[in-house]
Amino acid sequence: MCRSALRWTGEIAITLGVIVALFVVYLLWWTGVETAGAQRDLSAELARNASSTAAGAPSTGAQIDRAPAILPVGKPYLRMESPALGENWSWVVVEGVALPQLALGPGHYPGTVGPGEMGNFAVAGHRAGHAAPFEDLDRLKAGDVVKFSFGDQHWAYRVDRSFITEPTDVGVIDAVPEQPNAEPTKRLMTLTTCDPKYGVRFTRLIVVGTLIEQH
Repeated sequence: MCRSALRWTGEIAITLGVIVALFVVYLLWWTGVETAGAQRDLSAELARNASSTAAGAPSTGAQIDRAPAILPVGKPYLRMESPALGENWSWVVVEGVALPQLALGPGHYPGTVGPGEMGNFAVAGHRAGHAAPFEDLDRLKAGDVVKFSFGDQHWAYRVDRSFITEPTDVGVIDAVPEQPNAEPTKRLMTLTTCDPKYGVRFTRLIVVGTLIEQH
């Protein structure tokens, strides 16, 4: 009886181990494959949107430096790059930060301003799973540059600082961070992701920057 119980206990433990291993493979590998495919489709759609917007713009010769129109959630909004994170680090940012949108790539927080606008332009991204676009966000340091683009429009932000806070600290994406009723006077960028990369209890890694260039 004891041997039988031990055998069943061992088989259950092995089965659970296989299930956990398969889940880890799904989370860290297969979700990345899915996100990579989504990013290819989003990149093509973003290029089409930028081309059609440029074709419909008045030919005044004046530069267009306003932010692109914000589309429905899940739609491609901008391209995001940072030399500090590698020459091939490039992502299409979608509108929205719910799980279905972040499974596609980094997401723009609805209700926050667009790039280059007065206020706080905020973007979130996964640090593990779904190709982990913000996996190395902790490598960004003061002075590094994060760039966004939509067709021929470009915006560059200089990183000012990074810090860790609680997931409940939603004030970091206020137009004036932590001052919900204040009138913004700066053009800020806030990037958010989980910290650490893996764990049970997560805090939030926040990277804050200031607009330094747009054209």
